[in-house]
Amino acid sequence: MIVAGCDVGSLTAKAVIMEDRKILAWEILRAGTKPALSAQAVMDKVLQKAALSMKDICWCVGTGYGRKQITFANGEESEIACHGRGAVWAAPTVRTVVDIGGQDAKAIKVDAGGNVIRYIYNDKCASGTGRFLEIMADALGIALDDLGELSGNATNPVTLSNQCVVFAETEIISLVNEGRDVSDIIAGLHRALANRAAAMVGSIVAEAEVAMTGGVARNAGMFSALETALGIPVRRIEHPQINGAIGAALFARDAAAA
Repeated sequence: MIVAGCDVGSLTAKAVIMEDRKILAWEILRAGTKPALSAQAVMDKVLQKAALSMKDICWCVGTGYGRKQITFANGEESEIACHGRGAVWAAPTVRTVVDIGGQDAKAIKVDAGGNVIRYIYNDKCASGTGRFLEIMADALGIALDDLGELSGNATNPVTLSNQCVVFAETEIISLVNEGRDVSDIIAGLHRALANRAAAMVGSIVAEAEVAMTGGVARNAGMFSALETALGIPVRRIEHPQINGAIGAALFARDAAAA
């Protein structure tokens, strides 16, 4: 039984093809302004990788910001449900999921089956999302993918006084002009974002183990900052950025088997 999951977010589109709960192929592309086109592009790519066609897919579930515009999907699920399901598939002992995406953040409490028990969701302010780091990286003139490595060189992380992205950007520029070390500034950014995520986790009365998903989970500095903010280890999963698409594919398998 071959199934697929397609997750179209605000910044990237992800697709996963699975057979018998094992990943055959996956793909990530930068999302464009039209979710339907982004979904089709990433699906075409992943099908090419797997040497399959859409006729070989028994069922496809869409998720993410653009899920209602995925024309080839047979059904849809919320990204909250998909991230919970995907995380427990990757690490069966996980009971709390912290997902920091491009323009939203979630803390999700799940049971042993990956079913959502409780969650909190923030899509009202960019300061708690990956977009916050993207804006700050631009302000510093640094590639987003380099933030994690650079933060590892910090010796005295700064403490940001502003939570608003606009004011925080101004504060960052002031710190640079004052001669503060860039690594210390980046570590301070990670700490600020991690503290906001930890506050969400605390509000749902989280249980161990905790896993971090979403594109921001690839940032080693952010991962470390979240562990510090929570005061407990955070579980690393193999494919954090495509976790939502994995969860969607698992829901597709359920539907195809029904």
